[in-house]
Amino acid sequence: MQCILLFILRARILVLLTEALLSANVQAGIAPPYYGLDRPALEYELPPLQYALDGLEPYIDEETMHMHYFGHHAMYTEAMNWALKEWRKYLKEKHASRISIIDILRNQSRVPDKHRNSLRKNGGGYVNHVLYWSVMSPNPTNEIRVPEGLLAEEIAGQFTSFQNFKEKFTEAAMSSVGSGYVWLCRNASSQGSKGLAIVTTGNEDNPIVRDLRPMLVLDLWEHAFYLKHRHKRSKHITDWWYLVDWTLVEQLDKWWKGAKMHDEL
Repeated sequence: MQCILLFILRARILVLLTEALLSANVQAGIAPPYYGLDRPALEYELPPLQYALDGLEPYIDEETMHMHYFGHHAMYTEAMNWALKEWRKYLKEKHASRISIIDILRNQSRVPDKHRNSLRKNGGGYVNHVLYWSVMSPNPTNEIRVPEGLLAEEIAGQFTSFQNFKEKFTEAAMSSVGSGYVWLCRNASSQGSKGLAIVTTGNEDNPIVRDLRPMLVLDLWEHAFYLKHRHKRSKHITDWWYLVDWTLVEQLDKWWKGAKMHDEL
């Protein structure tokens, strides 16, 4: 009983401290959550958000954000770190601490069977949520934002227009069965607009295993919208478009171009 109480107290203190940090981060400005994903770490942290938990209102409510961030994302973070720790016991003579979570997800077939499923699920869940938070921002104008410059030209070149891209992305989200994500990705081996693709993944899979670089992501798991929209995924998708910040999408795209990745584990 005492252990349970201590665990609850510790969890509550963590929530309070993180909420305080979130508030401070909004004022001070911080690096994007994905910074460091391509770097090895003994333990990855639940990355601070760039906005307050109520900052995405009215499109994503504060209660959903609190549950999604402190509940689901924190759970994936803890489970991933535990799996990494267990794997390092197995690889202690091979410097496993020098392998980034991005490299692990890109080379899952090289992860021992004993640890592969856990790292695929929890590592994928960790990274997917990091990217999901990274391309949204508060929208006080309540108008859907659009890409500009080169990215706008690339989207138009691949999908004929931004509106057509938006419709195809929405269609992919609506037709996706079960839990998962829909992504706009850049093919690392292609150049120009032909390198852009809309893809869907199930559960916590990430398109980087296909040598794709995710630029934009929509979370289709019910926990991302159930408190606000119940079973109505279409309303979640409609609301999400108001939160997409194309400046942040461009920043993520540029980050991938400079990310340091390795194929050896």
